[in-house]
Order: sequence, then structure tokens, then C-alpha cells
Amino acid sequence: MADPFIGEIRRVAFKFAPKGWLPCDGRILSIQNNQALYALLGATYGGNGVTTFALPDLRGRSPIGVGSSIPWGAVLGEESHALTQNEMPMHTHQVHATNAAATGTSPAGAVWAQTEQAAYGTGSATTQLRQSAVTSVGANQRHENRPPFLVVNYIIATQGMFPSRN
Repeated sequence: MADPFIGEIRRVAFKFAPKGWLPCDGRILSIQNNQALYALLGATYGGNGVTTFALPDLRGRSPIGVGSSIPWGAVLGEESHALTQNEMPMHTHQVHATNAAATGTSPAGAVWAQTEQAAYGTGSATTQLRQSAVTSVGANQRHENRPPFLVVNYIIATQGMFPSRN
């Protein structure tokens, strides 16, 4: 295999970075000791851009190609997510009832009705319960939001050929 380009990222199935490579773990490097790599990356992934710069951090991340709506070096998304009310589609949870007298004891095919003993009637729904009668449910916990995946090691070349722009 030919020498890698400096800044080239590869996926490997082993746990270490060989000589001339470093893990894509967001570590901060000295510009003075890594001038060629800094010339390609700049401070895109962090560092102060004067004496230090950072490597891309692909731990727990999926790389995606640069595009018009996703700029180079953007870090977006999250490993798990708790839905908020604003992210749910608008919907209702209506509970219907009737003012008619209850005529049965089974809820099947019936609605809540006025009763002294029976609890359900067969009339059409003519009234809604107060909002406080239907309460919120759920634990608002974060959930896994990633497709099935396999974890591999991402490494970046710190030595090799400097890529030309042509």
C-alpha cells in the first residue's frame, strides 16, 4: 500500500494506532511539532490555532460527508435523545363521554355515561372530560437513537505524503 496522505483517516479493526498514525480522539497537539498536519486541519476540530490544534474526535460518532447544509468540521447529533413535546407531532388524546344514562357494564363499543351503578352507555359522545382527567404518561428518559452499528478504531495519518490541491 502506498504511503498515506497526511490527515488521511482510516478505519481499522485493531485497538491501536500504528507508527505515523494517531487515534481520532480529539486530542490536542502542538502546532510546532505537527506543522504539516496543522496546515491541513487548522483549528477546525479545536485548539487555540496559535500554539495548538485538535484532531477530529470520532469516538461515539459517525463521519458524514461535507455538504451545503453541513459545514466541514461540524459536530452534530447525540448518542441518545429524550423527545421533547415540540418534537412530537401534534395530536390529541380525547376521551369521550355521554350525558345519557348508562345502559351497560362493559366498555366494549361504549363510552362513559352518567350512572348510579352502570358505567357505560351506547349513545354517541356528546361531551369531553376536563383536561385534568387525562394526565401525562411516560418517564421522559433518553433513548438509543442510532441504527445497528459495529465499533471500529478511526486513526489519522500524521506522517506520509502532503496532499496537493491539483
